[in-house]
Amino acid sequence: MTDEYQKEYMVSIGKRPWGKYYVLANEDDHKVKRIEVNPGQRLSLQRHKKRDEHWFIHNGQATVTLNGKEYTLKEKEYIDIPRGSTHRMANNTDKELIFIEIQTGEYFGEDDIERLEDDYARTNL
Repeated sequence: MTDEYQKEYMVSIGKRPWGKYYVLANEDDHKVKRIEVNPGQRLSLQRHKKRDEHWFIHNGQATVTLNGKEYTLKEKEYIDIPRGSTHRMANNTDKELIFIEIQTGEYFGEDDIERLEDDYARTNL
């Protein structure tokens, strides 16, 4: 196999207490992740200073909290998360939730996550 062939299939994988994510693209102007949330789990309530996010539900049903309001999203539905807004993704079902997250903005590092609440004691406060 050539290096170019290998590069086409490289992804970064991150394991978290709520599930895992795959970084599918990491460019200067965007980052794309496939995120899998285990049944009954949820991500931290958080916000970002340097990026916006677009969440597309690929499989399952999501409960999204955005600035204190809850939304239920099903497969093929999406929601935009503006920078600075408080947000959370939850899987309140007994089936796996898979969504695609597209980040745009000026910076995409994990240290731009300000955790306000977290079921796994990972808050910044």
